[in-house]
Amino acid sequence: MIVRRDALRLMLGGGAALPLLRARPGWALDVANETGAAALTGPKIDLRVSTLPFGPPGKRRRAVAVNGSVPGPLLRWREGDDVELNVTNALDEPTSIHWHGILVPNAMDGVPGVTFDGIAPGATFTYRFRVKQTGTYWYHSHSGLQEQLGHYGPIVIEPAGGAAMRCDRDYVVMLSDWTAEDPNRVFARLKHSSNAYNYQQRTLGDWLAAARAGALAEQKMWARMRMDPTDLADVTGATYAYLVNGRAPSERWTGLFSPNERVKLRFINASAMTIFNVRIPALAMTVVAADGLAVKPIETDEIQIGIAETYDVIVTPGEGAYTVMAESIDRSGFGCATLATRLGMTADVPALRPRPLLTMRDMGMAGATPRLSERGVGLADEPHRVLVYTDLESAEPNPDVRAPTRELTLHLTGNMARYMWSFDGVKSSEVEGPIPFAHGERLRLTLVNDTMMSHPIHLHGMFFDVVTAEHAHKPRKHTIVLKPAERMSLDVTADALGEWALHCHMLYHMHAGMMRVVSVRDRGAQGAA
Repeated sequence: MIVRRDALRLMLGGGAALPLLRARPGWALDVANETGAAALTGPKIDLRVSTLPFGPPGKRRRAVAVNGSVPGPLLRWREGDDVELNVTNALDEPTSIHWHGILVPNAMDGVPGVTFDGIAPGATFTYRFRVKQTGTYWYHSHSGLQEQLGHYGPIVIEPAGGAAMRCDRDYVVMLSDWTAEDPNRVFARLKHSSNAYNYQQRTLGDWLAAARAGALAEQKMWARMRMDPTDLADVTGATYAYLVNGRAPSERWTGLFSPNERVKLRFINASAMTIFNVRIPALAMTVVAADGLAVKPIETDEIQIGIAETYDVIVTPGEGAYTVMAESIDRSGFGCATLATRLGMTADVPALRPRPLLTMRDMGMAGATPRLSERGVGLADEPHRVLVYTDLESAEPNPDVRAPTRELTLHLTGNMARYMWSFDGVKSSEVEGPIPFAHGERLRLTLVNDTMMSHPIHLHGMFFDVVTAEHAHKPRKHTIVLKPAERMSLDVTADALGEWALHCHMLYHMHAGMMRVVSVRDRGAQGAA
């Protein structure tokens, strides 16, 4: 899609204007992204995966696009719909689409090597399933590193009986990271030197300052572990542009409103490797949903959004313009958008905050501990409110309140210097078989992060209840971020037969081996196996 501004440049400037072209979906155009606008709906939807040039100025390369745009088209469904999606692969390599957070039959989950063979070049695969939920979700490729190349898009599912909460405007705000480098080269550079993109490492001056402050012993401990307290992100603004609805800060997307309207913002972190800190200066956000499911409304000023998480918030802006700020966790860059009462208005973009540092607690010197009530890495000292997982309570009682009958513990493991990532010290290509779940059982999955990085962990096919306290309103999610040296428990009802992926949603961590398969079988079949 060529927007009017770019079309005018083409006519006036000839070929020189070609680098300015963008492939933007209709829902991501200014003022077009309201409820029901520019979305694909209906029982049958055709999607075509192909390549095209894409990227902000200075960072253009071939992208993997869906229906000719990055991000892909907005899919809007209604709870109870039976949908059929015909996905045609126009690439010269296999592709796939995984419906992130959508409860689908196992064969429709879209994970090559786990639930199907993938979609061969020139082939069409038909996904069929009934929509059993509501809320904000997204879709993306599970083939190779295509997700980094733009193969993702948003999903909005309305309740069968109409909107559950009144709002005057409804906008998708999709966050992502984009590099002009070949993702395979990015991965190769990380394997060669895991700090290849960390341009914020400590200097000799930092060491001298530490010595003067009596903290040299701590610095030596970091050196022995071949880690640096600045290692918050593997891939940084050194190569990334940070996008909001496919736009860099210089091309800022604008969502319009009238003063005092209730505006819903559906935040989706569709990045490959970036955890974002999201805030709207001078405007409070009321969180009403997490990972698509309604939560009891909770007001906050900032949210750390892990890769693949979604949060719905309600804001009520007054007259003027506001900046939606999405700052990378390591403060090496940012994406931003504008909320305004008319096009052309902008608000100041706050300066990047000082680079945070990992702490001794992040090193796990006391072992892994519950950190659910702690703010995300780098936000501990902010003077305003910051959302933590213990703030979240499911709006509806948890559907299964049985006590778990067994506990399964998995350790998140890695070697930063060699860029190796795994569960229990074994990468996915070397595991002997899937993790067995018995169909219908209630089990407690305890994750222990033995690394000094935050990891967003995603379970396919099922939601889990985050054990924030022993009550019937635990937050229900499909993706959760474990802080460094954190121990976290998730209660799971194994109600979906088949084999399902469990993995870190940092794309290069998963690619390096941080993935397992969970096999949900009938108890008889489990015993036979």
